[in-house]
This record gives sequence, structure tokens and C-alpha cells, in this order.
Amino acid sequence: MNIYAISDLHLSINNPKPMDIFGAVWDNYLDDIEKSLDGVQPDDLVLIAGDLSWAMTLDAAVPDLKYIGGISAGKKIITRGNHDYWWKGINAVRAALPENVFAIQNDCMKFGDVIVCGSRGWSADDKSEDGKRLYARELLRMEMSLQAMKKMRGEGDRVIFMIHYPPFNVRFEDTPVTELFEKYGVDAVVYGHLHGKNCYAKKLIDKHGIKYYLTSCDQVANRAVKIEV
Repeated sequence: MNIYAISDLHLSINNPKPMDIFGAVWDNYLDDIEKSLDGVQPDDLVLIAGDLSWAMTLDAAVPDLKYIGGISAGKKIITRGNHDYWWKGINAVRAALPENVFAIQNDCMKFGDVIVCGSRGWSADDKSEDGKRLYARELLRMEMSLQAMKKMRGEGDRVIFMIHYPPFNVRFEDTPVTELFEKYGVDAVVYGHLHGKNCYAKKLIDKHGIKYYLTSCDQVANRAVKIEV
């Protein structure tokens, strides 16, 4: 089983919102993503860490979810991003998904010997009172996901955590989030959210033995990243 990741697709199948207004890197970006996933097999995993759709309601997001279902032969695992306003209750989201798409929200799922956890997260650099409150809430939700993983984890199982926001600050320093991942023995982390030429971005960081993969599509040349765990 191979594992791939790509995030921040910002789909708008039925209500086009062209992404190329944000620069040439977005020209035909979905074609490039599809080509990068050509070799994916049915048992492979494709992780998509948030900002899937511009839709405002779940009904409006259904065409985008169907697109994700058909983007490759693999199992698609999704989690919520800050722009996924259509994502309301997890039960309603799961009921709307194609059969090969799986949603994770503060919990986890096991595929073979790989356990995938997921939560939206929040910015470590948001020092406003509201930002601190949201960050603390997201820490609790991430630990819920990791506690569920701990109960499920068997000998030899590998753990990947999907988070939409970067788990560290702009200086890539340790944070309560990275400390949480270390506490629970996470093997790899997939995140997105970062865009543009001037963002503080590194495609791969190894921090205390955990691999952190940036997967925002415009930051990885619109090519799915292979995740090694």
C-alpha cells in the first residue's frame, strides 16, 4: 500500500471560481494533480488535508466530493480546512461521500497497518484572545483523535496525522501540537493551508523523528506527495 497526499484543492465544480487569479501556478492545476495520481492503485491511500471546496453548503459541495472520489483509484481520506464552510456535522458529511472517500474529524480510521488521524488545527502564530481560545480547543480535539488511535494501535502499526494548519509557527519551532504528536508516537504529519511565493514553507521537515509533509498543491507543483512512514 502506497500513501500519497495533496491538499487545498479549492474545488468549485458547479459554481466555477477560477484559481488562476492567484497566479500561473494554478493554471490547469487539477489536470496536473490528476496526472500525478495516475498510478495510484485501489488499495493505496490519498490524503487530502482540508480546503477541499469553496461551497457554502453540503448539497453544493456534493459535485466536488464526487470529483474527489473519481480523482484516482485509491481510497481518499479527507479532513476539514478553514475554507470548508460546507462541512457541518460529521455524520451528514459521511453520508454524502462516495464509497471510496472517508472523512476524519477528531477521530481516526485504520487501513491495513496504517492509522490515519485528523483535525483542522489552528494557527500557532495567532496570539489574539480568540486565536488562543481556538488553538486550545483544537488541541483538545487533536488529543481526542490521538486517544482513539492509541486504543486502536497494534504492534507495527504506523500513524499519520492530517492537520490543515501548519503544526508549528513560522520559525518551525516546537509547539504544543508537535509535542502532542511526539507524546503519542505519530510517525508522519500531513498539513496544508500555506500558499504563495512568500510564505514560510518547507516541503519536508524531520522534527524529533517525525516527518512533516507540506502538501498545499501550489507549494508542491500540483503533484501528489508520496508519504514515507
